[in-house]
Amino acid sequence: MDTAIIEVRNLTLDDYNALKESMQKAYASLGGQYWKEETLKRLIQKFPDGQIVITHNGDVVGCALSIIVDYDKFGDNHTYLDITGNFSFDTHDPDGDTLYGIEVFVHPDYRGLRLARRLYDSRKLLCERMNLRMIIAGGRIPKYDMYANELTPRQYIDKVRNREILDPTLTFQLSNDFQVKKIMRNYLPEDNESRGHATLLVWHNVYYDSEKSIILRKKDIIRIGLVQWQMRPYFKPEDLLQQVEYFVDAVSDYESDFILFPEFFNAPLMGLFNNLDSHHAIKELAHFTPQLVEAMGKMAVSYNVNIIAGSMPELRDDKMYNVCYVLQRNGKTDKVDKIHITPSEEYDWHIQGGNEIEVIETDVARIGIQICYDVEFPEMSRILAEKGMQLLFVPFLTDTQNAYNRVRFCAQARAIENECFVAIAGNVGNLPKVTNMDLQFAQSAVLTPSDFAFPVNGIKAEATPNTEMIVVSDVDLSLLTELHNHGSVQTLNDRRVDLYTLNQLIEKKGFPENTLLH
Repeated sequence: MDTAIIEVRNLTLDDYNALKESMQKAYASLGGQYWKEETLKRLIQKFPDGQIVITHNGDVVGCALSIIVDYDKFGDNHTYLDITGNFSFDTHDPDGDTLYGIEVFVHPDYRGLRLARRLYDSRKLLCERMNLRMIIAGGRIPKYDMYANELTPRQYIDKVRNREILDPTLTFQLSNDFQVKKIMRNYLPEDNESRGHATLLVWHNVYYDSEKSIILRKKDIIRIGLVQWQMRPYFKPEDLLQQVEYFVDAVSDYESDFILFPEFFNAPLMGLFNNLDSHHAIKELAHFTPQLVEAMGKMAVSYNVNIIAGSMPELRDDKMYNVCYVLQRNGKTDKVDKIHITPSEEYDWHIQGGNEIEVIETDVARIGIQICYDVEFPEMSRILAEKGMQLLFVPFLTDTQNAYNRVRFCAQARAIENECFVAIAGNVGNLPKVTNMDLQFAQSAVLTPSDFAFPVNGIKAEATPNTEMIVVSDVDLSLLTELHNHGSVQTLNDRRVDLYTLNQLIEKKGFPENTLLH
């Protein structure tokens, strides 16, 4: 048996006779209605991209016709003649926000081949490509006449939704992610099978960007550069900055949007203060932080790359904090304090934990920062996810492989739990003459959620362990939107908020009870 050739393409006037024949067959129960040639000609002239046909071995066997409207001008109370301008299609507005479906049918001899699904998918792709807010359509309920004496239209629709009744039109539309917005009376008065009723159906474009400017619209493909930083002796900040600029330059050459440095990448400068105890040595290191931040901020603008500046110690109100600076290429500077402090940080360096959990808005994505140990606390990541985080950056410093694995495995879990990408970058090499910096172990990586659109092992890219190098990787933010709305599982959507919630309580002086699970 030969395989049929199925093609979806735009309608032309040459298709008219075949289209008319298929439509008469499809609407035989309504007297064989069909579109007039001059009407289709007018529609094609106004909006050629919106008129779609499907062919079976070259024969036109179905179509989907649509126009663009400014939906606010019509609202939910309209008729078919209102929306089509009595078939003049003067209602078509190229600057509108809604794709309105005015026709869809498949020849009855070709039903069962899922051709209607292909037409609907093509219409959805058109909506996404044109950055339209939604698809609206008035849907027939052709079996309602059989139940009209015992069911109201609302009761009928509920039974179709609950699969107690199979309606050939509405059942299909519901299975294709359309929702019934309301019931419309006298939408098509001549439709006796539907008793003049229709469902007002809506499909929301989850990719819709209300900012129409192409220049200002954020892109989907984001390029991330990771620096797996070699710990080597530096005797002045200028030498360290020279190495920093080397990596910024290299990553910028690949037109990266972000570059991530590790936690305490500036620690080699602490070797200058080995004569001091740990607490005073970290204080001296903190004196270099403003100089490093200023220089790296200039690099971000000069090299056109957003720099996630690992972390550096900062002395603030006579208290020591472990701080990650986000130096944006538009000149803006943000900073994030490490929230969860390890016992050694607290004991040796007297570091305090921060008290703010915020997402940072950049020119390409909403990002979160968790410094090393922070990523081992899922509540913090979930708060960031609820605030719209798309990329989580984790600068880390670990001395042994088991310490590294805690960061790595938790980062992988955060990617899955929060449907986001996670980038981790650490230090390698040894600093035997710098107190508390003897050993380093790292394997930097870009980690992903786990679904069909992502790598099977959840690893987009990773470095060679314990080797100084950069990793450059692209991530597609649109895949996160797809995962959130249509993934095999939808972790964020499927939470049992009837059983538990996550509350964030922030006080100016800290939050001893900052995160509560109920």
